[in-house]
Amino acid sequence: MCGRYTSTLSGEELGKYFAADEIADVEITPSWNIAPTQNVPIVLEKRDDRSRLVTTARWSLVPPFAESLTLKYPTFNARSETAAAKPTFRSAVVHQRALLPADSYYEWHTVGTTKTPHAVVHPDGELAFAGLYSWWRESPETEWVLTATILTMAAPDPIAWIHDRTPVILGAEDWGWWLDRSLDADQHFVDAAVEKSIPVASRLTAYPVNPIRGNGPELLRPANNASL
Repeated sequence: MCGRYTSTLSGEELGKYFAADEIADVEITPSWNIAPTQNVPIVLEKRDDRSRLVTTARWSLVPPFAESLTLKYPTFNARSETAAAKPTFRSAVVHQRALLPADSYYEWHTVGTTKTPHAVVHPDGELAFAGLYSWWRESPETEWVLTATILTMAAPDPIAWIHDRTPVILGAEDWGWWLDRSLDADQHFVDAAVEKSIPVASRLTAYPVNPIRGNGPELLRPANNASL
């Protein structure tokens, strides 16, 4: 978790929702089937003037010291319990924290050998995943690539039945705190984000959907007339 999610608001809509000061001149298109390494919308605080920016990043964080944009291990998620200690993520924890907007995410409920896809949603609608970002480039002659990851935590009881992990999801009252570049974050800071996320994540619900194929709003329709 989280390996697939949806984000369908436009750049303008995201700018309003997150009270952004600037929306980058990038393509932000609706997607009901976001996969790792695709470009996704993120919200961050700029280093120069600390204004809030909506832009896009490659979903799978690549640290500056990596030799390649493609790593040998997955980095689309970062465990909150160890993010501040892992070389891949620890420098990003300090000042490069982001929000990744989402409408919902997918999880597969496993019984025996059967895996049933579910859409995980929140009654308030839009979600803000706590994440980290990092810049990477192949050489001084090439363009910088912005990359990002989603922090995950142990799922609280109301949603743990479907999977033992869930994204760290922050309410609007904590967005500014999480993005604030003037705060030097460490593991205690990340732990505090998890604590703030528990009440939000505890209100998540899930319902079965059809196999996740293609990319359209029909992916969120309940399967077999399942009730919401």
